[in-house]
Amino acid sequence: MEKRFEMVAKTFKGLEEVLAEELRGIGALNVEPGRRMVTFEGDLATLYRANICCRTALCILKPIYKFIAKDSDELYEMVKEYNWGEILSLEKTFSIDTTSHSSEFTHSRFVTYRVKDAIADYFKDRFGPDKRPGVRLNDADVMINVHIDGERVTLSLNSSGESLHKRGWRVAQTEAPINEVLAAGIILKSGWRGDSPFVDPMCGSGTFLIEAAMIAAGIMPGSFRKGFAFEQWHDYDSELFEKIIEEYNTPRELPFKIYGADISPKAVAIAERNILSAGVDEYINLRIKPLQQWDAAPADGTPGMLITNPPYGERINSQDMEQLYKLIGTKLKRVFLGYHAWVISSNTDYLNAIGLTPSTKEEMQNGGLDCELREYVIFEGTKSEFRREGGVLKDPEGKPEQKRFTRKSDSEWKRDAREKGMGGKEARSYGSRKSNPLEDKYRPKKGGYARNEERRRKFKEETAAQSEAEELLSRHRNPHALKSLGESPKRPSIPAPDGPFMRTRRRWKRPGTDSSNNETKE
Repeated sequence: MEKRFEMVAKTFKGLEEVLAEELRGIGALNVEPGRRMVTFEGDLATLYRANICCRTALCILKPIYKFIAKDSDELYEMVKEYNWGEILSLEKTFSIDTTSHSSEFTHSRFVTYRVKDAIADYFKDRFGPDKRPGVRLNDADVMINVHIDGERVTLSLNSSGESLHKRGWRVAQTEAPINEVLAAGIILKSGWRGDSPFVDPMCGSGTFLIEAAMIAAGIMPGSFRKGFAFEQWHDYDSELFEKIIEEYNTPRELPFKIYGADISPKAVAIAERNILSAGVDEYINLRIKPLQQWDAAPADGTPGMLITNPPYGERINSQDMEQLYKLIGTKLKRVFLGYHAWVISSNTDYLNAIGLTPSTKEEMQNGGLDCELREYVIFEGTKSEFRREGGVLKDPEGKPEQKRFTRKSDSEWKRDAREKGMGGKEARSYGSRKSNPLEDKYRPKKGGYARNEERRRKFKEETAAQSEAEELLSRHRNPHALKSLGESPKRPSIPAPDGPFMRTRRRWKRPGTDSSNNETKE
């Protein structure tokens, strides 16, 4: 039976409960939402699954060492006492990331230097004055996270490496795209799982469209990453990792399409490149189409989900932002009846210009901006008539109660260490929990995890062979789009506003087939 240990998943404000549900879904134990983070327990398989499967996690940390430090000298001594030989070797490199909420440790960079010196001196004392692991700012073998809260210090290993929002499918972007983790979190909050049409009428670089397709098809967010930091750890189990990969290797079919549009031909071209890179083009219908031209809902008017991230007026300028948001409200009322609509913006005055009463308001952050996410339930007639017919604006059970994150006092912190059989200095340097057997067996979750290197290689070769990125779309020659771009007809283009979407391609390796022989639908 694998050892069970504590882990921490970091996320954005407002997504803690969503991430907690994701972790429970992969078999994590003792899941507790906190502030921009969720603590949980599990074994190596849980750690691997959390990195591969969690759409709303920014990174997965494994705490290894906890102690109390009142000043920088005590911090140095306590760090130096840890057995770093279990984590590092002279041949490996390491990096340090520090977060401090303390009146004593006010400069995170100074903390980083002291921790780095302590680790280096640990090896110098044992192997000689010139013997120590190298320090590397990027792509280090071992990434150490330092978190200080008052006098309480926690050292953790970052198992993810690069932030998990960097899925690996984005090959181009518009100005100020929404973060992938935030986009996936909003979709998961909405409750949409592919059982109805999905619409983003201002799709930009296509983030909502791609994340929606991956959710509905069961494609794991770690599908396109080149690697994870835990693959450099001494206890990395490659066979276990490959076994977990195979659990998520078959995407689901979608009963409904995902519809995206944008007024900007350039944005649509960028979105198409990203969609192709993610291999989800068979699920998405994309075209150039201003919001003003949405006269009918797609899929023959079948009610669905609309989620969009309109310009905020912060980094993307619009001639009349208030009129844009009024137009959003008008289209919701006249075109998208029966839909649930979610709109995120940093400007509440603009959101109020939509002119509809939201059923939900939540504070969130996007790109460092304080934002508000609002849900609108679009129905015909008055609110009282809607309710008389059995309609509800909110789930009758309401939202799950947000668990309050309570901090341990210093005495509780030390008492917890003593209960683990530690005393004196050992108690002060309390680190990892005792190992216990898993209480439940893991149940593989049906989904789609495609680690198809051949497909990615072919896509890279296609794009590298072209002199400009837009030439990926050269087969869709469109004089109307070229004219709107002010370019020569000899330049590559994207589909016309009313033309068909891109050609459908199957990019996922089906069980029992060779990726080189996958069929292509035209």
